[in-house]
Amino acid sequence: MFEGTALSLLPVVVALALAFKTRNAVFSLLLGSVVGVVMLGNDPFTGTAQLFQDALGSGWFIWVIMIQVFVGILIAYFMLAGVTERFAELVSERVESDNGAQGMAWLLGVLVFFSDYFSPLLSGPVMRPVTDEHDVSREKLAYLLDSTSAAVPTLIPISGWAVFIAGLIAEQGNVPNQTVALDVFVNSIVYNFYGVLSIALAGLIAAGVVSDFGPMKKAEGRARSTGKVLREDANPLVGVEIEEIEPKEGKTASLTLHLFIPVLIILGISIGTFVVLEDVKILSAFMAATTYLAVVMYAQGYFDDVKDLVDTSTDGIKGVFPAMMVLALAYMINEITGQLGAPDYVIGITQGWLTPSLLLFITFATGAAISFFSGTSWGTYGIMIPIIVPIAFNMNGVTFGPLLYAAVAAVVGGGLFGDHCSPLSDTSILSSFGAASDHMDHVRTQLPYAIAAGTITAVGYAVVGVFIAP
Repeated sequence: MFEGTALSLLPVVVALALAFKTRNAVFSLLLGSVVGVVMLGNDPFTGTAQLFQDALGSGWFIWVIMIQVFVGILIAYFMLAGVTERFAELVSERVESDNGAQGMAWLLGVLVFFSDYFSPLLSGPVMRPVTDEHDVSREKLAYLLDSTSAAVPTLIPISGWAVFIAGLIAEQGNVPNQTVALDVFVNSIVYNFYGVLSIALAGLIAAGVVSDFGPMKKAEGRARSTGKVLREDANPLVGVEIEEIEPKEGKTASLTLHLFIPVLIILGISIGTFVVLEDVKILSAFMAATTYLAVVMYAQGYFDDVKDLVDTSTDGIKGVFPAMMVLALAYMINEITGQLGAPDYVIGITQGWLTPSLLLFITFATGAAISFFSGTSWGTYGIMIPIIVPIAFNMNGVTFGPLLYAAVAAVVGGGLFGDHCSPLSDTSILSSFGAASDHMDHVRTQLPYAIAAGTITAVGYAVVGVFIAP
């Protein structure tokens, strides 16, 4: 009845409106999911239970949750070893201002380019003491993490994003193999205006070259004038169990043993599996790093006994539970949106406008809308690339060329834009967790920056489309 119509967007609209109004992401996402269940003609209780099972039983969701579990344990070990405090002391010796602290967070996010999940989950906890010391709001830290975590991998050929996007391109009939598909992706990078702009804008704001504006200006003013890095009544997306872990008395953290080697293990396994298998085994990397750190810290006497090790690990898992809850509900509403045919509706109302000169603009706008309402950039790519690549290829005279490369970039940028704006986005949720920020405060403060970069991108595609259209 409602499938494939404008009303298919209602569950997401309800969830987003309530989330921005109440700042309660859990309640808003749950209510939006229930609305969708009722629209499909199901009982709100049994239907929601079935939705929960369908959405959270997928291998993809379980994979993401397992990463969060091991990240939570790893952070708990970092806290017990005193790594975050030791790293903060080291960085603070070289950082003399709030802009320096922001710049360091931005740079760390850029350098950890191979995984949009690992980037905020590493950069956030280790940079948080530094930014807190310099009265940088948690909202700003979350923005810096979010703006680099997903955007950078779209500009790097050796990333999981590159492999995934190239894989989708290779499935199209006019692309002969994976090698050619990866070449298409590489050629599209120069047209990925939103990816470049979002990273550059975050860097310029961190450096103080561009002043804060919108809700972020208010958040930064609060932090600087009162020292409160969180809004009054904020609900940080991290449990108190992790926050309350104190460094072990009588022990001194070794950044080499307790931080750099675990990070190198994660880097080595992630990059190694990418090169050998063309698949980033990020979960295996976190499992290996966590196991290494548990063995080393147990041998050094950081844990009184096995029970103490298990208790610390459990505290780490409890600490990531708030983020896991929001992520689970985001997956639920994404599932119900797909069942209602919302992506098909969005594509249907824009396809009639597709001309060679407007292709890039419409593609970016459509991708942005789908990813905003679904909260998934990769899901957007899975929907858009099979549609846009053949269209661009045919418009380009059945040859590879600038229009095809730019169209791929417009899909990638559109997915990123929605990823940065939507409370449903997994990378935004993980950035809120990494920064220990209130999730809706993060979304509200980042939104104007994403819109600014998105507007410039849309104008750029409108202009470029005129010049490269055959």
